[in-house]
Amino acid sequence: MNDYNTEANKLHIRSAVSADVPLILAFIKELADYENMLDDVVATEKILREWLFEKQKAEALIAELNGEPVGFALFFHNFSTFLGRAGIYLEDLFVRKAARGKGVGKALLKKLAAIALERGCGRLEWSCLDWNEPSIKFYLSLGAKPMSEWTAYRVIGEDLTALAKE
Repeated sequence: MNDYNTEANKLHIRSAVSADVPLILAFIKELADYENMLDDVVATEKILREWLFEKQKAEALIAELNGEPVGFALFFHNFSTFLGRAGIYLEDLFVRKAARGKGVGKALLKKLAAIALERGCGRLEWSCLDWNEPSIKFYLSLGAKPMSEWTAYRVIGEDLTALAKE
């Protein structure tokens, strides 16, 4: 898909395929562990295979550094009524610790930006935990702007079921 090479490293970004499901789940668990949320992960290989590759509700990119998988980005389309067009929402971006600082995260975001433009999307957006200072600094360095006037809301589990029944 895309190669980003330096003298010491060969970085390759590619679209995930069904055979990558175990790797994607491993990345999800590593990210959840980093965010102290490992107990919240209920995804399984079966669930990911169904939603990513059978229902095609989301997509993933895999970053390989010198042939080794070191990171991923999982994303899907959203829609902006104000722009009147789709956007891309980056659900998760994760780079293994040993590969951080080598341009992997930036390469994944560059590829996502290119995909957004190729598809005619109006924006690329994501959320970041407010305590994750290294990531915040990284995103700001790329020109990302925080949406401080917005608050995210979520309904899950029993509350989602109850809401649907009201």
